[in-house]
Amino acid sequence: MNDPIADMLTRIRNGQMRGKSTVSTPASKLRGWVLDVLADEGYIRGYEKSEENGHPAFEISLKYYEGTPVIREVKRVSKPGRRVYMGVNDIPVVRQGLGVSIVSTPKGVMSDASARANNVGGEVLCTVF
Repeated sequence: MNDPIADMLTRIRNGQMRGKSTVSTPASKLRGWVLDVLADEGYIRGYEKSEENGHPAFEISLKYYEGTPVIREVKRVSKPGRRVYMGVNDIPVVRQGLGVSIVSTPKGVMSDASARANNVGGEVLCTVF
């Protein structure tokens, strides 16, 4: 697997299209940090660490509102073939502030609003709406 973050986002997107309550993805620190931001921003219910065939995995609880998925659109911005770094003033505003950009900064993985509040830029991992 070349891009673990894109794989996780695709699993979430596919699980919501099928109406699943939970999806599973292999565990890693970066995936956990991205899931923390998604949970803090209210896009997923939460996640738990578990074992799957002897390997650590995350069970992600998906969130729905009146039968429709809370996450309408999720896009990977920075990819292994083309990394996208932005300063604090250049971090994109998603759908006029209704969505969130997830940014990997020297102070950790955080939302675009938190990055602006901490006055740090970094690698824009993905955008969620």
